[in-house]
Amino acid sequence: MHTVRKSWKTYTLGVAAIAALLSSTACDSGGTDNGKGPTASGTPSAAGSPTPSPFGTPNAAGTTQPGGGGTAGPSQSAGGGNPTIAACNDNDLSIDTSGWRQDSGQHLLITATNFTDTACTLYHYPYVRFGTDIGAPFGATESKPRAIATIGPKEKAYAGVFVFKAGQQTYTVTSFSLGYQDRALNSNKDVAPLDIRLSEEVGSLTVGPTPRVTYWNTDLRAVEDFLFRSGNS
Repeated sequence: MHTVRKSWKTYTLGVAAIAALLSSTACDSGGTDNGKGPTASGTPSAAGSPTPSPFGTPNAAGTTQPGGGGTAGPSQSAGGGNPTIAACNDNDLSIDTSGWRQDSGQHLLITATNFTDTACTLYHYPYVRFGTDIGAPFGATESKPRAIATIGPKEKAYAGVFVFKAGQQTYTVTSFSLGYQDRALNSNKDVAPLDIRLSEEVGSLTVGPTPRVTYWNTDLRAVEDFLFRSGNS
């Protein structure tokens, strides 16, 4: 990066000019950043965190592998999203599953890719059930994103699953079901979910009695940060 050096000429200011300058400076020093919000934090790098591994081969829709940054779609504020953009459904998305090295299968990453030519919104969190479970989908973690997960064509959103904790009684599954919500929280619970087989690289999962899923997020790093550094794993 080149450092630009400027030479400044010194002028003698009259009393009136100095007063005007101080007045202008006071008006501009409100502690603002010209409307810019806080910048995004860098990639988490705490020692000992699991290293993402590319379980799952990219499909025709270009599903991102874990560990990539992901491209955030045009997001709205968390107050309810843009009513002109429809909620995503089975016909809009391709779904891939993957995991992390050094994780012992305790977490699962769900990647949703919009393969249409129209933006859609993934509201709240996915409804997930494992295996042949026909009961209610399991609950969400306290992982609400700062913005609604709206994704344009070829863009992605992510949700992470706490599958089990050490010491819990577990059972093994090779598939799961997935459902989507509308703008209203806890909507569409009675809609038939999509049955999805786990990717060949994941194979099977050992599931505990109290799995939890994160909210949808267009930032993969945010999902990973919550999964591995919030103390909920």
